[in-house]
Amino acid sequence: MHWLFASLLILAIAFLLGLDALSYAMYALLGLMLLSRVLSRKWIESLAATRSCSRSEAEIGQKCAVNIDITNHGSLPIAWVLAEELLPRKAMIFDPPSLKLNGQRLMLAIFWPRQTRTLRYELTCNRRGYYQLGPIVLETGDLFGLHRRFKVETEPHYLTIYPKVIPLEGYDVASRRPIGEVRMTHRLFEDPTRITGVRAYQAGDSLNRIHWRATARTGTLQSKTYEPSTIAGATILLDLHESSHPARHEPVRSDLGVTAAASIANALYLMGQQVGFITNGRDMADRARFDHPHGPAATRRQAREAGAMADKSNRLRPMIVPTRRGPEQFFRIRDILARAELTDGFKLPELIDEVYSQLPRDASIIVITPLVNPEVSIALGELARAGYAVTAILNLYEDYEFAQQAGPLAAQGIEVRHLKDESRISVICRRMALR
Repeated sequence: MHWLFASLLILAIAFLLGLDALSYAMYALLGLMLLSRVLSRKWIESLAATRSCSRSEAEIGQKCAVNIDITNHGSLPIAWVLAEELLPRKAMIFDPPSLKLNGQRLMLAIFWPRQTRTLRYELTCNRRGYYQLGPIVLETGDLFGLHRRFKVETEPHYLTIYPKVIPLEGYDVASRRPIGEVRMTHRLFEDPTRITGVRAYQAGDSLNRIHWRATARTGTLQSKTYEPSTIAGATILLDLHESSHPARHEPVRSDLGVTAAASIANALYLMGQQVGFITNGRDMADRARFDHPHGPAATRRQAREAGAMADKSNRLRPMIVPTRRGPEQFFRIRDILARAELTDGFKLPELIDEVYSQLPRDASIIVITPLVNPEVSIALGELARAGYAVTAILNLYEDYEFAQQAGPLAAQGIEVRHLKDESRISVICRRMALR
């Protein structure tokens, strides 16, 4: 608007001084500015866009093709249009990037009346996650750059990339049976539905254990004996707290923990055992905005901020899949693992306190964490002393770090495994499933 005020001031001075040539020049300038303003507004209102994507779910290594059709619905040609597709910055900065861009997400073009142009690009999915593609920001204006207009178009598209699943070593998928016998050695409860015999009554036996027919035949109290039930399956606890994952190791170590959790869940699912999952991580989908404003924006920065995902989520409640059997269990766990990200909420000991009442006793507890400090050691030790079968998988690369952190856990009778790299996952899965 300062151009308008300056032009009016110069025009007034030209009238007062009787400068006809200057007055004519200012009339022409004001007319041009008014025409440019009207045209730029009409041009931006005439633009519309639609997006199509080849997939909304993908595995690592797959590609997603995106087509955006931009149309000038007006009856006037548009001198220039700059179209920018918004993609998450964090997904593009690592090497290799989480999403590798093939093609261009920017387009500068002239649009004739009723003309449609297509912006095409392809994304290679290199890392698991939940990513927002779009919306697209359209910009146009007059030829002198005095009036620029911005517009946010199209609904964003959300792409879920699932974590890698390492197959169970020594598992015959075709026959859906493990190679070798399934050995379940941790006996915790007796199953009252499976009677194996009788024995003499012992002090402390409950009345419902007494076998009355045998007592009547022998004349002395006899008690039933039951087949002991065994621990089958597992509840997986994945630590995704920021303090446990140094920035210099990210996103490699957290992704390795996610891959291990997904692989163990898959192995137990294929074995027909129960499986559950708990994490203190946050859900990337909580940062998604489903009420994106469409239409004009004052600046390009405002248009970008209006269309982007939120930077943070305030979620504190854990992400939980209850421990059960069923074909849907693994797929529910995989969905959560695809979207889980680091949190500054519950630390691992606090997570255990929060979900303690939901931990079933007829399943192992597998804890995946890169940090065992005194608080974590005490929390896991209390679980073991409470009768839970606890296994800790330490997500550490260095052998000396593993030795230091495994010692306090092993001293409490907790089984400890070393998750050094991806090649160790299949061995860990086999030990978890065939125990």
